[in-house]
Amino acid sequence: MEDKDPNTQDSQAQNTPAPSAPVPTTPVPTAPAPTTPASNAPAPNAPARGGDRRGGGNRGGRGRGPRQDNQPAPAVQMQSVDKSEKKLAFSTDLNAPGGQQGGQGDRDRGRQGGRRPNRAPKEDPSGLVEKVIRISRVAKVTKGGTKLSFTALVVVGDAKGHAGYALGKAAEVAVAIKKGLNAAKKHMVEIPVYNTTIPHDVLGSWCATRVLLKPASAGTGVIAAGPVRAICDGAGIKNILTKVHRSSNPMNVVKATFDGLSQIKRRPVKEVQETK
Repeated sequence: MEDKDPNTQDSQAQNTPAPSAPVPTTPVPTAPAPTTPASNAPAPNAPARGGDRRGGGNRGGRGRGPRQDNQPAPAVQMQSVDKSEKKLAFSTDLNAPGGQQGGQGDRDRGRQGGRRPNRAPKEDPSGLVEKVIRISRVAKVTKGGTKLSFTALVVVGDAKGHAGYALGKAAEVAVAIKKGLNAAKKHMVEIPVYNTTIPHDVLGSWCATRVLLKPASAGTGVIAAGPVRAICDGAGIKNILTKVHRSSNPMNVVKATFDGLSQIKRRPVKEVQETK
C-alpha cells in the first residue's frame, strides 16, 4: 500500500470543482394588461386634456392627459318627432290676425305687376288739391352768421280748370308749406280743359326750360314728370302727353308749364258742345 503525499492531495482538492447548490426558482409576477376605457369622456373633477403640456388652459391642447378609469358612456335618449306635429313658422290661415291684410297685399301686388299704387294728391277740406313739389334748405350769410331757412314749392288746384303755384319760405318746413299754400290759393289762374284734355299742342318756355304739351285720347292718362303731373292733377287734366326739354329745374318746369297752359286758345261754346 502506497503512501500519498499530502501536498499532492491538497493540489487535487483545489482543482476539483465544488458541487453547485441548486438555485431556488421564484415565479416572476406578471403585470396586468392595460385596459382601454370604454368612453373618452373626462371625469367630472379631472383637468382638461393637454392643459398641463402646451398651455391649453380650460380649452385643452394637443397633449394627452392621464388616462381615465373605465366609465360607462352616458346613454343618449333619442326622441322621435312626428312629421304631423311639425308646424310652419308662418300661418296661412286668412282668419288669423294680419292674414287678410297680408293676402290682400299679395293679390294687389300681383295685379299691379310689382309696382306700388299711384299716390293720390292730398285734398284740402275745402275741396282743393294740394301738392308739394320740392322742399329745399337755403342759407343766408349775414354779419352775425349764417341764417338757415326752408323753401317749399307747392301747387294748388280745384280739379275743375283752376290751378296756381307759389314758393313759401320760413324757418320751419311746416310753416313754409303753409305759407306757400296760402299764396298759391290767392294766385290761381283758369286753365281751359276740354274732355279731360287740352284742345291743341302748346310749347311753354321759361329760361332754359321747354315743356311740350299735347292732347291725348281718353284712357291715356297723365304722361308727365313730377312738377307737370302735379299741375295737371290740380287743373283736372286726366289725359295728356308732355315732354320736358333742356333744363329740368322744378321751378323753371312749373313756370314753363303755366306759360304753355296760358297759350291755350279758348274754343267757342258751339264747337265744345259738338265734340261732347
